[in-house]
Amino acid sequence: MADYILSVSDLTARYGDEDILKGVSITVPRGSIVALLGPNGSGKSTLLKAIYGLVVKRTGTVHFHSRTGQTVDLMRLKPNEVTAHGVNMVPQLANVFPELSVYENLEIGVIRERTRTAERMERVLGALPLLRALLRRRAATLSGGQRQALGIARALMSNPELLILDEPSAGLAPQVVDEVFQQVRAINQNGVSILVVEQKARQCLAVADYGYVLDQGRNQIDGPSAQLLADPEMVRLYLGARRRRTDAT
Repeated sequence: MADYILSVSDLTARYGDEDILKGVSITVPRGSIVALLGPNGSGKSTLLKAIYGLVVKRTGTVHFHSRTGQTVDLMRLKPNEVTAHGVNMVPQLANVFPELSVYENLEIGVIRERTRTAERMERVLGALPLLRALLRRRAATLSGGQRQALGIARALMSNPELLILDEPSAGLAPQVVDEVFQQVRAINQNGVSILVVEQKARQCLAVADYGYVLDQGRNQIDGPSAQLLADPEMVRLYLGARRRRTDAT
């Protein structure tokens, strides 16, 4: 079995006639949290969408290595097919059904083995216990942090091996952001590998095992999180007080 769960090599992807990714390569070690960082327009969210089948991939390879030992080529798969193989994604926006209850949002997240819905729900609520008291509430009435937790929980109901998160702290109050990162770490400790795009680079690296920095659709810097946090060039370009805003694109 490969010691990594996802491998992306020399990937190019585009919107319309313009390549956004220009030969990006990353790997996600099995059981790890990997952070994708970089300035606005660098291609971070495009990479997530390409992996998940939401953006046209032109060249390169994207392979998912299942715990069963199977290697799945994701280059031409649609999002529902990617999910069926054990990869799920939580988008930055529209990640819950606001008119449905928390319980209904979780229930709808089960895409296979529906007879195990109750078991899955108990496992997910164990990882995100703040949702247990909110099961009958409509998602539209939740706070930003609660809604983000629900979006993550709904994705976990598909029992993914790899969870992809696009800006989980976006739009949240500062005091809530730490809670979200704690939830990400707890989910990882339950055996789910995580690939996350995040604008709050320092906080993300504090919980991640490894990080990649993209800039203008290309790899720029990568390394263990502690190494990146201590790298003067990384600090100067991407972590300094006057760094460019690291929104996902």
